[in-house]
Amino acid sequence: MDSKLQIISGKYRGKKLNLPAGARPTQNLARGALFNMLNGILDTSHPFVVWDVFAGSGAFGLECLSRYDNANVVFTDNANTSIETIKKNVKSINCVAIIEKTDAVSGIGKFGKDADLIFVDAPYADFDLGVAFVKKLTAVAKNGAILIWEFEKIHDISGLDGWNVIKDKTYGRARFLVLRKI
Repeated sequence: MDSKLQIISGKYRGKKLNLPAGARPTQNLARGALFNMLNGILDTSHPFVVWDVFAGSGAFGLECLSRYDNANVVFTDNANTSIETIKKNVKSINCVAIIEKTDAVSGIGKFGKDADLIFVDAPYADFDLGVAFVKKLTAVAKNGAILIWEFEKIHDISGLDGWNVIKDKTYGRARFLVLRKI
């Protein structure tokens, strides 16, 4: 699918990204603002693990590969079209990453305990899936892990036990919570 989605910074800046059919990617401007928020929050001085959970096109993880030499990225999604799109996008920048077709909640046991930066962007139509994911992740995430949770701004969040809210920003219809595991 032809799109205006691209890597916005780093060594692969300007690289156009493929999109799977029906995708609702985090837009370039919002993604740029999100990465600006991570400055001073995320320690990139040594190798770290990024988990792009409901990866879709993989734009978040690909941006990490472009910006951070020490990033090791895991992409997961449960849709075959998304997995194929991510593989194409990763290949187009000649990088190595883990790409796995799995249900997000099921993947927590495998990827949640080692991830330093987790990006969660569940389908807007299934807000409860995002809530269930974050609740289960809380039990296994390591202290200091950063969680970026994108969801539709019409929803309110309460009771985020185990996480400190570092940032809470809205861009268009998207709300981003940047959380740190305590």
